[in-house]
Amino acid sequence: MTTTHSHWQRFTLKQKLSRYSVYLILLIALLQSIRTVEVIPEFFYDAPEQMADMFTRMWPIDFAFYSISVHDAMIETLNIATLGTLVTLIFALPLALMNASNVVSSPFSHWIARFFLVSSRSVNSLVWALLFVAIFGPGVIAGVLAIAFRSVGFVGKLLAEAIEEINMGPIEALRATGASWASVLLKGYWPQILPAFFSIVLFRWDINVRESAVLGLVGAGGIGVVLNDAMNLFEWQRVAMALLAIFAVVILAEIVVVQIRKKLI
Repeated sequence: MTTTHSHWQRFTLKQKLSRYSVYLILLIALLQSIRTVEVIPEFFYDAPEQMADMFTRMWPIDFAFYSISVHDAMIETLNIATLGTLVTLIFALPLALMNASNVVSSPFSHWIARFFLVSSRSVNSLVWALLFVAIFGPGVIAGVLAIAFRSVGFVGKLLAEAIEEINMGPIEALRATGASWASVLLKGYWPQILPAFFSIVLFRWDINVRESAVLGLVGAGGIGVVLNDAMNLFEWQRVAMALLAIFAVVILAEIVVVQIRKKLI
């Protein structure tokens, strides 16, 4: 009497071939990308020397430059991030409601909302800034609108997902009593999404502080203008001061956001 032993395999032959095909495609894509961008090996050989030279030029840091230009530019950067986040809510809240299937049942409404949300996320903030600089000219307005239009897709999508995950029991109870649509929103939906709302807005504001720091490179105001001017004039000690200020403000914003979330959520 012969006994057959079955050999357990995690993946079938078809699954293995599929996995190896994906690996092969990724490898080919990587090699093709390297050939397309025409990487010059000589640039990598002297990179450590160039980096050491740049850091040498940055030292000592010109701390006196902070009060001259950096301070006001950083305040402007924070204002751009804050105003941009607030303007975002004007567009993100209606789009989130239109995209939530448990608020609006119309597929056409969902398609319209998703179109704007995806369009917002598809365009980088620097591209938005270039567009608004061309329309409104260099300055804070272009930066605020660039931050706002970039953030709409992020905030609107996450808010729509938070709305769709709420408990529908209170909503159905309010509707059964004959409550108006506005009352259902304010007393049924809003209390349930409030923690997620603050979390999303604070998280986006934190991101916007970082993004607004570079919008000045294309003329949209903030610390980026000071940084760009210093780099163009090869004033590396002032560049170091601007970079140090950006780093400090980003860290401080992160700490503030974490503390506020602990208090509110």
